[in-house]
Amino acid sequence: MLLDAIRNRYDSLSRSEKKVAAVVLAQPELAIDANLAALAAKAEVSEPTVVRFCRSLGCEGWHAFKLRLAQGLALAPGNAEAPAAEDRSSDLIEKICGRSITTLLDLRSGLDANAIDAALHILAKANRVELYGQGTSGIVATDAQHKFFRSGLPTVAYVDPHVHSIAASLLQKGDAVIAFSQRGHNTALLPSVQLARDSGADVVVLAPGGTPLAELATVLVPIDLHVHADAYTPISTRLAHLVVVDILAVGLALKRTPVERSRMQRAQKTLEKIGMPFDSFLQSQTDD
Repeated sequence: MLLDAIRNRYDSLSRSEKKVAAVVLAQPELAIDANLAALAAKAEVSEPTVVRFCRSLGCEGWHAFKLRLAQGLALAPGNAEAPAAEDRSSDLIEKICGRSITTLLDLRSGLDANAIDAALHILAKANRVELYGQGTSGIVATDAQHKFFRSGLPTVAYVDPHVHSIAASLLQKGDAVIAFSQRGHNTALLPSVQLARDSGADVVVLAPGGTPLAELATVLVPIDLHVHADAYTPISTRLAHLVVVDILAVGLALKRTPVERSRMQRAQKTLEKIGMPFDSFLQSQTDD
């Protein structure tokens, strides 16, 4: 949600913008109820500073900021109970599904469409795409490879830091990397992403804004969500990353040229010969 984005990006804000951030974090309801002049006075800054603060968070202006903040507060899980040893299966269904639904609604309200467009522009023209991630993010990278390569795009996922550092050094202009991180501070991933940039490749980053990994991005798709710390709950940001991968994969499939779609059709026929169905969405695209 927006409050998490503010926390993640706080260190990268100017001194004046930090004053606005402090007021919003301390009294988010005040930011919703007050007008621009009142919030500026409370933070002891000028009105243009508040507008710059709003735009630094991906909002078009003051009113868009207030709307996004209100939506985030409405969707906030509050003091959601963590799963407990005495929970019945029905309790687990309610708690975990409820948290997952909240995560997706939060993602939908905060996901930057312009960032998605910019990421798709890079992927659509890339000669090859490499996907870097470790741990849980490595699972997301592998899932992305499975989805992207079906569009005919040369794609490979690397989840070992030694391997993706070597791979990054061999990239060149026209190649692209998608780097995944739930926290944006992975010290083994950062050098590989820097190597990819130094090699001339474009880098799409899926991570919280204001993090070291986000700073290395050619295009950042910020995923600023509240991460629940209880040990028995699936990490919500993993679900958000998987959904963003789906959005990018579908968007990429829609951008394929007629020649590339014909390749997809050949892949479909190959699968049919061995009795395996093709993804229904991609099949509809090859039939155009």
